[in-house]
Amino acid sequence: MPTPSLAALPIRRLTLRDLTACADLSEDRGWPREEHKWGLLLSAGKGFGIDDPEGGLVAACVVTEYGAWQRPDLGAIGMVLVAERHARRGVGRRLMRHVLSAMATTPLTLHATPYGRPLYEELGFKVTGQAEMLMGRFTPGGPKSSVVTRAATAEDLPSILRLDEEVFGTDRTPLITRLPAFADQLRVAEENGRLIGYTAAWPNMDTHVVGPLIARDTETAKALITSLAAHTDRPLRTDIDVRHEELLTWAKKRGLASVAFNSVMTYGITDLPGDWTRRFAPLTVAAG
Repeated sequence: MPTPSLAALPIRRLTLRDLTACADLSEDRGWPREEHKWGLLLSAGKGFGIDDPEGGLVAACVVTEYGAWQRPDLGAIGMVLVAERHARRGVGRRLMRHVLSAMATTPLTLHATPYGRPLYEELGFKVTGQAEMLMGRFTPGGPKSSVVTRAATAEDLPSILRLDEEVFGTDRTPLITRLPAFADQLRVAEENGRLIGYTAAWPNMDTHVVGPLIARDTETAKALITSLAAHTDRPLRTDIDVRHEELLTWAKKRGLASVAFNSVMTYGITDLPGDWTRRFAPLTVAAG
């Protein structure tokens, strides 16, 4: 029986049952397996993939929708991957066109590597910003912060959700409510009993990823990162909006080194909603 052409292979929805196949695909492209992250994205978002008749996946991606139930006002595309043996044959373009069609008029965003950016530009995405990935062992130092931070409790969740929606610009309840189970740490900053920031550290291979990082100002962001670092022996990794120059400079002085830059891109909107001045780092670039 002849093997069907790539163009004839159907695109289907992925589920948590596809987690191992998605991790295998990551590994095939030289990425970490990141099964913990894949699990979050496949449960909170919509996965799309193409099965390989010889086993595994030809390609995959995930879309995380934000806003009202079944009426999203923003979608974040991430984990766009094509197996090495099928690369440079138009598969990624076909998968992305399918996602654009499925999302109809919903505005979209994604973080693009330099390798992926030309395809997204061809499809109509525009660069609206940039994020810098930092990684390393955090070294405490400098003057003691006056910002009060502590571990989050269940009672904090409604306040976290309100602050997150205000800063991010749309409702992320399905994603944020998974944080207590997904992250190893969830911490808040407060002033006079009012939440002024929150962050999480979640396990990714041998690091702890810092994100989301939402804070009233740079000093609050610094205090939150410092509080996370004090409760882990792993290296930290995070993706900081390059407009937050003061935080980037501080983090590099504290031992986090620049690893890579990603372009923040949008489709159907000229800029992301919300307040970028208080949005320092995403939960993961795969979820916007």
